[in-house]
Amino acid sequence: MLDMHVFREEAEKIRADHDRRGLPYDNIEKVIELDTKWKIALRETDELRRKKNEAARGIGAAKKSGNDAEAQRILSEVANLGAQISEMESVTDAFLKQRDSVRMSIPNLLHPDVPSGADESGNTKHSLHGKKPSFDFEPKTHNELIEENKWVDLERAAKITGSRFYFLKGDLARLEMALQAYAVDFIQERGFTFVQPPVMMNRTAYEGVTDLSDFETVMYGINPDGYYMIATSEHPLTAMYMQETVPEELLPIKIVGVSPCFRREVGAHGQSDRGIWRVHQFTKVEQIIIATPETSWELHEELLQNCIDLWDALGLHYEVVNICTGDMGTVAARKYDLEAWLPGAKAFKEIVSCSNCTDYQANRLDIRYGTPGHPNQPTVHTLNSTAVATSRALVAIIEQNQLEDGRVQIPAVLRPYMQGQEVLEPCSW
Repeated sequence: MLDMHVFREEAEKIRADHDRRGLPYDNIEKVIELDTKWKIALRETDELRRKKNEAARGIGAAKKSGNDAEAQRILSEVANLGAQISEMESVTDAFLKQRDSVRMSIPNLLHPDVPSGADESGNTKHSLHGKKPSFDFEPKTHNELIEENKWVDLERAAKITGSRFYFLKGDLARLEMALQAYAVDFIQERGFTFVQPPVMMNRTAYEGVTDLSDFETVMYGINPDGYYMIATSEHPLTAMYMQETVPEELLPIKIVGVSPCFRREVGAHGQSDRGIWRVHQFTKVEQIIIATPETSWELHEELLQNCIDLWDALGLHYEVVNICTGDMGTVAARKYDLEAWLPGAKAFKEIVSCSNCTDYQANRLDIRYGTPGHPNQPTVHTLNSTAVATSRALVAIIEQNQLEDGRVQIPAVLRPYMQGQEVLEPCSW
């Protein structure tokens, strides 16, 4: 969420940002109104405390002078003031909770270079990479390829879980493991530390990294414990330093994480209903950086370059796009997407998102930097980028590298992770 000082001192910045997004000012004004009410209630509460303390000092003097009646009167006054204080504390807390609840719904301030647009059609091309594959045969969709080669069992997975789950088998399962190992090794070589996060988070931590009012609908909750299965390793890795002050000399902290991810993905009926493109469980290798505000925009470009270099090494055809105002979520200030060419669909489809969230998540999580234990330390910036979401990477690889006989050529950089094997062979069952 946005720092409160922006609402108090630079509200026009937020209004201007809402103009870019095509949003009304209602919630901005509500935050300012509730903040004013909270400050008034806080002052009234402090004044009642002052009166109570002042009255309490008179009890001893009254008793010392032997005026028990006066002492009793003051005790009654103190008790009455105590009740008023309790009531005002409840009012004050209510205003604060209301204010911050509305404040959490206010999106991050966009970077000036974010292109304007009503929806994804307004996204602009950043760069184009790799050679578009050409075939002397009619290319198949990934759905056809996985069925023909028996690499995925959707029906048996649906029997024990439901739709959009799958068993991954044979060489395609081995390729998925190879992708994980390759991506982790690739990002580690660039100074990132490998971390495996927990796959569940409590509500407090989850509210720190995303707008639960919007995102909760696609998440799996665990009752009665009150946990959520993680939708991406970005979330626990970003929340790792929640309520801490990180020594500045440790920044930037660069993490590469790998985890299963769980989402109630909903897609249009058709191709995305089948196969492994849009599923409820998948594995993702994620890049996370915790940094100072002065370095975050440079590091955002570094994350993007890591993705470009990794996907170039895989030898795939894809484009990088700048996400526009109408396609931007709540948390990011700027975002790039990588979209791979899918010959079967004859379209580019999203495979990577790369975001600078500035101090938006850190304000929610209370992550600061400087000298631990000292008050009023500055807030960090958090950045994240997919390296590889393996199910979507597999789709791009098998569609772009398919052979006429239905087998698939393995990208050269992944062959060492598959004992030198060059082609994915069908599964026998």
